[in-house]
Amino acid sequence: MTRPDRAAEIRRLADEQGAVILAHNYQRPEIQDVADHTGDSLALSRLAARVEAATIVFCGVHFMAETAKILAPEKTVLLPEPEAGCSLADTITAEDVRAWRAEHPDAVVVAYVNTTAAVKAETDICCTSSNAADVIRSIPADREILFLPDQFLGAHVKRVTGRENIHIWMGECHVHAGIDGQTLRERAAAEPDAELYVHPECGCATSALYLTGSGAVPEERVKVLSTGGMLAAAEKTRADKVLIATETGMLHQLRAANPTTVFEPVNPRAECHYMKMITTDSLLRSLRTGFGEITVDAGTADRARRSVQRMIEIGTPSRGGE
Repeated sequence: MTRPDRAAEIRRLADEQGAVILAHNYQRPEIQDVADHTGDSLALSRLAARVEAATIVFCGVHFMAETAKILAPEKTVLLPEPEAGCSLADTITAEDVRAWRAEHPDAVVVAYVNTTAAVKAETDICCTSSNAADVIRSIPADREILFLPDQFLGAHVKRVTGRENIHIWMGECHVHAGIDGQTLRERAAAEPDAELYVHPECGCATSALYLTGSGAVPEERVKVLSTGGMLAAAEKTRADKVLIATETGMLHQLRAANPTTVFEPVNPRAECHYMKMITTDSLLRSLRTGFGEITVDAGTADRARRSVQRMIEIGTPSRGGE
């Protein structure tokens, strides 16, 4: 079956079954192109809670499909590749959170949405990379905060909020950690007129701010953004070239949003193999057989839902997310 034939068959099956296909920004281009909606994990999960479709096929990784199930417990949620995990989410367990909280019994536990349902159930409030600072600011200044699991996002939030009573879990996304400061500095020096979009999970986020602080790169050229923020900025930029520090799958959406600007990765090897596990063949399998159904224990889901909803009450930008 040719690629166009696969895409047509996917759309036929989805329409026939009344299923909605959601694809994360880091998915393969052919998956993004065939999806009903493409975006970041939280925006897609919130959309999952609103759509009328009884079946949601979530093309992303496991924690994302879990979050969709938490917010839409009455719907069937399918993940075409159940083994599609997340190196960041794997850096902390529910047991770890309970032990950490025991060491700081009066602290507020803040979890990035890139965590499992079991971890969300042990936390007080979730955040995205775009609203993490607002979440932190919503917590009384005299309260200790346990921020998990991403050390780079935690350091970024600590820096921008000026809060010193934040303890940070030393987890990382192996892909974003691999986009290092040295590579960013070299690319910025080689492309003196290019803008830089840097995800706060990246190991180079601190270097990006150093470049502006030292005057090596004009401040207006450097933006630390979530994936949703990158897309919004891409639609408005008039730059000839933008260097992107995040997973390379994001380039497909950016290029579609602004064909007149050249978007290039800071590190072309920054590819998440988990995100690339889903193919048109595995998507077809899920639609045909219902393979990959995601379930979350009701008690865990109820507790995790509270932490996500508290975040939403603070406010999640329409182009926010991870």
